[in-house]
Amino acid sequence: MASWWRAFPRAARRYPWATNVLLYAGLFSAGDALQQRLRGGPADWRQTRRVATLALTFHGNFNYMWLRLLERALPGRAPRTVLAKVLCDQTVGGPIALSAFYVGMSILQEQDDIFLDLKQKFWNTYKSELCVFFMYLYSILTRLSFIPEWSDVLAFCAAD
Repeated sequence: MASWWRAFPRAARRYPWATNVLLYAGLFSAGDALQQRLRGGPADWRQTRRVATLALTFHGNFNYMWLRLLERALPGRAPRTVLAKVLCDQTVGGPIALSAFYVGMSILQEQDDIFLDLKQKFWNTYKSELCVFFMYLYSILTRLSFIPEWSDVLAFCAAD
């Protein structure tokens, strides 16, 4: 196990895209499985597989590219710069990712109206996300000011 922890940063620096996408998909899927477990019902592995598929095909890739774009547009780790990045993420990236999640899950669930969940759940989910964002703003700023750039997707996935 200890050797895995030493190898991970090297792999992340050498293959940042693949490492971040796979890590995001793993965390996203684990979050879905944990949520099911906490609700007390039986595990729905088809649901977790759909979440993993969406994370691998869209969310991991989107977040990796989006964060690279933010880093190029707003370079640096100063608190003011990090705050600007986080605000951009919450106002632009967040709604895109949230919309893609609801539409993507509807497609994978083969629903007739793929926009129904988006219409019904988007605003409540987005408002909840903003509340969490403002509650943990100091923690987010601190974390993003000090973590290495190769693990940005991990930090944003943990914040989601």
